Amino acid sequence: MQVRIVPGSLRVTAGEELLRAFEPEDGFAKVFCSGCGSGLWSSLPDTKEPVGIRMGAFDSDPGVRPGYRQYVAYAASWEPIPDDGLPRYPERAPPQGSR
Repeated sequence: MQVRIVPGSLRVTAGEELLRAFEPEDGFAKVFCSGCGSGLWSSLPDTKEPVGIRMGAFDSDPGVRPGYRQYVAYAASWEPIPDDGLPRYPERAPPQGSR
């Protein structure tokens, strides 16, 4: 699971020297910890600005909750999607203004 953030709002407080990125030619860079291999965030191809933070990167509750569920067509059969009333999209959610 990941959460979108406001550009410029990420602050790394420790371990910056361990950050590495996999940068595919046709997609978002994936930043990870070279010490443990944990995925941390994805970055915009042109600006390298972090946009999608992996929720596992937080040490405590960040105080945000999901607004929708996307890619539900590919959900694992052994882990049911919670019946939480959130909008569901079979693939990528439409842009925010058209939901």
